[in-house]
Amino acid sequence: MKKYTEILKKCPLFAEIQEEDLMKMLHCLGAKVSFFDKKYSIFTEGSPARHFGIILSGSAQIIRTDYEGNRSIIANILPSELFGEAFACAEIEEIPVDIIADQPCEVMLLDCSHILQTCSNHCGFHQQLIYNLMRDLATKTLLFHQKLEVVSKRTTREKLLTYLTIRAKQAGARRFEIPFDRQELADYLEVDRSGLSAEISKLRREGILECRKNSFFLY
Repeated sequence: MKKYTEILKKCPLFAEIQEEDLMKMLHCLGAKVSFFDKKYSIFTEGSPARHFGIILSGSAQIIRTDYEGNRSIIANILPSELFGEAFACAEIEEIPVDIIADQPCEVMLLDCSHILQTCSNHCGFHQQLIYNLMRDLATKTLLFHQKLEVVSKRTTREKLLTYLTIRAKQAGARRFEIPFDRQELADYLEVDRSGLSAEISKLRREGILECRKNSFFLY
């Protein structure tokens, strides 16, 4: 576990936790590390919502699929980020989404009940851990509302420009990168890929943006 110390120190769950306490904490939480190849499911829809995870390397995506088979990317998960914690904390019986490795990745899985229930070892860091988890959930709620702001727009053009404007503000620059290829961007915006490509081409002709692969520039 020690080889993951640097990436775990960046994880919001372990904020303000002393490094010397980290290994004891992982043991207390029943931490286990697993490897997943690209496109393999970390959690599948309908599986029990008892654990949540931390991406140690690679990346993953949270994906919702409707009854017609249409995919929507809810979020992209990068190293040091948490996933599945809202479902585990809510103690729902089944996870309502798929969490799939977007790239080969190492994942640390934690038993949520070890956080929510009183620690029998009387660990001094337990209250800080609960506080960190609640803060993470609040941050994820804000990101969820940001996603709603994007997909609630009526047209592909409005959805695309709203999303790109948010990304530019986050980057603090007119030139920025997004974490999606064209199909993934279409899935995130919940639009048709061909319609998205046509809209990007139109915006380029109008001099509103420039792009190359996942790199964009807004004028």
